[in-house]
Amino acid sequence: MNLQTNYLGIELAHPLMPGASPLVDDLDTVRRLEDAGAAAIVMHSLFEEQIELEERSTIWSMDVHSEAYAEALSYFPRPDMYALSADQYLEQLRRIKAAVGVPVIASLNGTTPSGWLRYAELLEQAGADALELNVYYIPTSPEETSAQVESRAIEAVAAVRSRVRIPIAVKLSPFYSALSNLAAQLVAHGANGIVLFNRFYQPDLDIEALDVVPRLRLSDSSELLLRLHWLAILRPQVQASLAASGGVHSAHDAIKAIMAGADAVQMVSALLQFGPDHLRKTLHGMRQWMEDHGYGSVDEMRGCLSLARCPNPSAFERGNYMRILQTWSG
Repeated sequence: MNLQTNYLGIELAHPLMPGASPLVDDLDTVRRLEDAGAAAIVMHSLFEEQIELEERSTIWSMDVHSEAYAEALSYFPRPDMYALSADQYLEQLRRIKAAVGVPVIASLNGTTPSGWLRYAELLEQAGADALELNVYYIPTSPEETSAQVESRAIEAVAAVRSRVRIPIAVKLSPFYSALSNLAAQLVAHGANGIVLFNRFYQPDLDIEALDVVPRLRLSDSSELLLRLHWLAILRPQVQASLAASGGVHSAHDAIKAIMAGADAVQMVSALLQFGPDHLRKTLHGMRQWMEDHGYGSVDEMRGCLSLARCPNPSAFERGNYMRILQTWSG
């Protein structure tokens, strides 16, 4: 049985890999992930704001951005709250590259082209096999248009592409008004792949203390549905790699993602909950299911449930929406 896949132009033994998470901060855990069969290692993100704060000699007396108020500094974590400083991140990348034999994908999280450029080059020099650009930006100004929001991502990809030679994947949120067009534009400006999706972490409110409470909640399989939806749409439209990220907890989840069109499948929450060996169990379950159902390779499955054969995807989506509404019975 052939589980091989090509992701970002890199040949992988199979599609499963840990996504960006704190698991990479411990080298022994990284080795355990490789022993469990991880096809690649994705590092967690290095943040643009983190780099800017560290590079200023008077960190807590200066604004994060020129247009920010001084009190806005309190919105961001203190430098000592990050697991790895910017320089430590580069060193950890070098250590991971020396410790494992699978590709290592570094990750940058920013909002402006300039915020990424220098460290993109440094990550390439440190040995990263590919770079994942995590575009997490929530537009709050009523004066900022959707076109301007999309231009931020496109310009960032074009700028990084002009400075590095390694493959680039762009990790997007699902909250764009014309996601198909944006994905195509990102690929046209140098992206080798699209990762669907980063998770929108929503803080809670403490109504007694009148405060905002940051709270990280792990995903479950229900979150996969949105990823399947867009993988199926983008598979026939985008000439680039696609990766699913969010909601993959089991072999069945991974198989669904591949059938919808994924070249790679990233797991995080399940590995944080059950440990690195859960990846081995998921891979074994995939292999067993494929054997039971007569699939000889991942290539045979990939995209078989995408919209590649649908003559009118928009009409299909509209019709499916109406059909779902009719399924409820009290």
